[in-house]
Amino acid sequence: MIKISFKQGTILIKGNVRVPNSIWDERSGSFRAPAMYYREIINYMRESRIDFEDSVLDFLPCPDLAAAYEASGKKLELRDYQAEALVSWGENDKWGVLVLPTGSGKTLVGIRAIAGCNTPALVVVPTLDLLEQWKKQLEEAFSMEIGKLGGGEKKILPITVSTYDSAYIHAEILGNRFGLLIFDEVHHLPAVGYRSIAEFFAAPCRLGLTATYEREDGLHTELNRLAGGKVYEKKVSELAGGHLAPYTIKRTSVTLTAGEQREYDRNYSVFLNYLKKTGLIMRGPQDFRKLVMKSGRDPEARKALLARNAARDLAFNSDSKIEKLREILEEHREDRVFIFTEHNRLVHRISNTFFIPAITYRTPSKERNSILEKFRIGSYRAVVTSKVLDEGIDVPEANVGVIVSGTGSKRAYVQRLGRILRKKEGKKAVLYEIIASETSETGTAQRRKEALDNAGSQLKSQSKSQSKSQSKSRSKIQSKDQSKSRGGE
Repeated sequence: MIKISFKQGTILIKGNVRVPNSIWDERSGSFRAPAMYYREIINYMRESRIDFEDSVLDFLPCPDLAAAYEASGKKLELRDYQAEALVSWGENDKWGVLVLPTGSGKTLVGIRAIAGCNTPALVVVPTLDLLEQWKKQLEEAFSMEIGKLGGGEKKILPITVSTYDSAYIHAEILGNRFGLLIFDEVHHLPAVGYRSIAEFFAAPCRLGLTATYEREDGLHTELNRLAGGKVYEKKVSELAGGHLAPYTIKRTSVTLTAGEQREYDRNYSVFLNYLKKTGLIMRGPQDFRKLVMKSGRDPEARKALLARNAARDLAFNSDSKIEKLREILEEHREDRVFIFTEHNRLVHRISNTFFIPAITYRTPSKERNSILEKFRIGSYRAVVTSKVLDEGIDVPEANVGVIVSGTGSKRAYVQRLGRILRKKEGKKAVLYEIIASETSETGTAQRRKEALDNAGSQLKSQSKSQSKSQSKSRSKIQSKDQSKSRGGE
């Protein structure tokens, strides 16, 4: 009899059979495979008609989550695209990534997945802010205590929320205790280290959620292996004005002062001359990393890199941008404004110039929460930040965003737009981009613009469920909600 069991994030296969994705482990005298292949392994055994004894899964004791959700009185009706997304995920054997814009209700989709699978669930999030948001909404949805793994706490319950860092640390121990994994902001998962979370868990069901599937380094291709790949997608333009706030984007150019322009041209020419001399072409982050690596051993490369950084600083921190920001703030005196910059230097300059509270990675959690709460209730009308608010905040009151400086990252651009798109009655959102003309920022802004053309576009070939009527999608979800199976349908 073949015996399969779980050990430290892997599946041990005892017996004279080799299954897919396994290798021989001399120490244990058995074949061994990453735990994520558990479902494939047992399917292979069954299809091959091999008798086996399975002791892999050891789920946490779990109440009837479907019944708890129904009894809580907090069950919300799914929007049409949310129902379609869950149907697509279900038809892909409850594996896959749903790509939905920020503010479109991804948390509700996750809650319905937990109730539908009716099995212990681990929700993995990138930040402590998101951990607290998920925990609060899950407690309301299921009227029960929710476990917490992260921020110095370790309480494992049938529904637990964890940071990526904590899930990575405890994956070898918890890998067979949950039937459903939900990865919020799943684009973080392919990072070296974090991918071990997916590999060490045997959970038969896994759901990825994100507004920005693609990564600049191309590692999003790993999501096919780790979480099942993309199974449903909606773009911002399809939901704006209906399920998201209607929005406009205003791009405004400013000119550097004469002195700033001379200094910019001098520095940037050093950078361009080095690229021309060496034949190095900047096509993306990987090419830039090559330059950074060269700068460690080549004085000319280091000189070019420093000159490029100096030129960018001039473009990012131009006095003209500060004056244009002053005009925008004056125009939107009655609105709630998020101001985004690339680096903390400009954050502090804007904060000191306009007496606006600032949030950076150095801001203590208590102070950060206080600033955001005062922003929500209107005590503060504007907040300036660098990258730390790109993900993990829910402030429907924000209706104006200003990108004073940024990279060409499509992901960051979509996330920043998403900060002001959460639906609220009567709300109209506007996103400003302040661009220094005759600098590299013009190309950077163009790359950001392409993000809205491409991010979240519909899959050309979607599952049949997406062509069905809204009522059919809802009826499928409702019928699945009635299942009482503890291990998932």
